Amino acid sequence: MRSCLLLAAQADGAEVRTVEDLASGDGLHPLQEAFREHFALQCGFCTPGILMAALDFLAHTPTPRRREIAEMLSGHLCRCTGYAPIIDAIAAAAGTASTEPA
Repeated sequence: MRSCLLLAAQADGAEVRTVEDLASGDGLHPLQEAFREHFALQCGFCTPGILMAALDFLAHTPTPRRREIAEMLSGHLCRCTGYAPIIDAIAAAAGTASTEPA
């Protein structure tokens, strides 16, 4: 669900998670850590949405192929890194990092 398309009243009674909610205590979430390790963070404009979408994606697709990750990202616009580091980071977080093309 995209926050820019949802009125606050429509979320009444629902659990709302944000990117700030991912980290616990002093440590980053494994997905955040993978983004850091794979240089998938640049300006930060797209990062929160991609992280939250990837979190949901990995919950439903725990061992994705790179092509599936690329398809999941098709609704996101990253103008800084291109998608290779982002795909690498999500694959690494899933434990499916490989050299197969996206």
